[in-house]
Amino acid sequence: MASTNTFSDFKLASELPAWAKLQQIYDNKSKTLNVKEEFAKDSKRFAKWSKTFKNYDGSEILFDFSKNLVDDEVLAALLELAQQAKVTELRDAMFKGEHINFTEDRAVYHVALRNRANKPMYVDGTNVAPEVDSVLQHMKEFSEQVRSGAWKGYTGKKITDVVNIGIGGSDLGPVMVTEALKHYAGDIKAHFVSNIDGTHIAETLKLCNPETTLFLIASKTFTTAETITNATSAKNWFLEKTGGDKSNIAKHFAALSTNAEEVAKFGIDTKNMFGFDSWVGGRYSVWSAIGLSVALYIGFDNFDAFLKGAEAVDKHFVETPLEENIPLLGGLLSVWYNNFYGAQTHLVAPFDQYLHRFPAYLQQLSMESNGKSVTRGNVFSNYSTGSILFGEPATNAQHSFFQLVHQGTKVIPSDFILAAQSHNPIENNLHQKMLASNFFAQAEALMVGKDEAQVQSEGATGGLVPHKVFSGNRPTTSILAQKITPAALGSLIAYYEHLTFTEGAIWNINSFDQWGVELGKVLAKVIGKELEGSEKINDHDASTNGLINQFKAWL
Repeated sequence: MASTNTFSDFKLASELPAWAKLQQIYDNKSKTLNVKEEFAKDSKRFAKWSKTFKNYDGSEILFDFSKNLVDDEVLAALLELAQQAKVTELRDAMFKGEHINFTEDRAVYHVALRNRANKPMYVDGTNVAPEVDSVLQHMKEFSEQVRSGAWKGYTGKKITDVVNIGIGGSDLGPVMVTEALKHYAGDIKAHFVSNIDGTHIAETLKLCNPETTLFLIASKTFTTAETITNATSAKNWFLEKTGGDKSNIAKHFAALSTNAEEVAKFGIDTKNMFGFDSWVGGRYSVWSAIGLSVALYIGFDNFDAFLKGAEAVDKHFVETPLEENIPLLGGLLSVWYNNFYGAQTHLVAPFDQYLHRFPAYLQQLSMESNGKSVTRGNVFSNYSTGSILFGEPATNAQHSFFQLVHQGTKVIPSDFILAAQSHNPIENNLHQKMLASNFFAQAEALMVGKDEAQVQSEGATGGLVPHKVFSGNRPTTSILAQKITPAALGSLIAYYEHLTFTEGAIWNINSFDQWGVELGKVLAKVIGKELEGSEKINDHDASTNGLINQFKAWL
């Protein structure tokens, strides 16, 4: 397929008639649209603005959008914006395997990785479903051998620890999913190394026995500098601990890569290589062979359920009308706040300790995807894109940054996530009920606030009164799952993927390249060579020269 940008004629979002309409609505209503009053006016607001997603296994997730700063007029204009921005056209092109990542001339086809129905899905005239399924079957066979003990280390002992060495999407996804699904883990411990800081690999290796450790080297090209450096250190440690026999590497190292030549050169048996195609972006790769650590940790059947949960959201995203389309509505609300309310941030707060790495995972998904300023028309946008996404698990987060969310000067749209059923219902569910009470209360408090009269009725007087006032009318989306199962987690991730896609489609940017990470890498290679000698450096700006030279003096 030619690399022609078939969507280059899409207009700037600000040129669309619906954009001007939304601006007018904002100008007219932003100071008067009060969600608390909207509930008072419409007894059916919750029913109208909440959507229930039914998963493939019959479980459900409730998305409550009713506490957002929207009414029927706003929704109608946002849906017009989606139509005028041709979101569905771009969506359909993605699901057809077209090269919508035009700057890299690639399809964007992570949805094919969770095609468990094995329906034909084509890229450049080739049905990729058989190859995807073949890799999954290889992952199943391998993970079941390791978990059962049929696969043994070089001394005949069962594998007890798996160390995934990767970076970016090759690390953030597996880390998050293994943490989120820890309840489903067997007796294999999972460790992850991503930072080039030697501390990361050194501290991890202290926890491992070379006779019972399996290393997964996650690099598509097998040339990623940080990953190969860490992998080489792991290999050297292994050889040093095991007498230097390189033939033992085959029992303790596997590659998540497509570069057979480099994999073999490293010493890994290419039979232990798990590939994935160029249309798999790093931040979407947990569904691919990159998820092998997950399959080893929770078992392949649970990994398969994880894929199916995402597949169910894909089906919903493609088949559901816009006004009922849950990820699309989430994306439109994000645009509404970012571009009209001037919100620069987006908070995701999971009320679930297992999801403690979920916001970090979403940071890459959101900010690497939509942290762009050039449109598909190759011109700079004249509007804000890419929100700064952040978050930590509540309730601990309530005692750190929630002060800013409640009483700060910024609009911070917030997503709160809770599972009704805990995997650990200790003390007769006392903990879960306390957690849930905070989940409900925080969203309610952000909406209703507390005015001066209420503060005074509680006994506050004088100058203390304004300090205890809460403005309220601060937007939240509440996401309530029945339980965080593998399927539910897959669905939640796919929801945010398609929400992010919707944002990028509205903003008319390419959400699937990441040129912004390249410049620092290039300069780091240059500076890396300069650090080898003892001579002073004078080739950079004064600050960089001074820092490099002081580092070399102290090294």
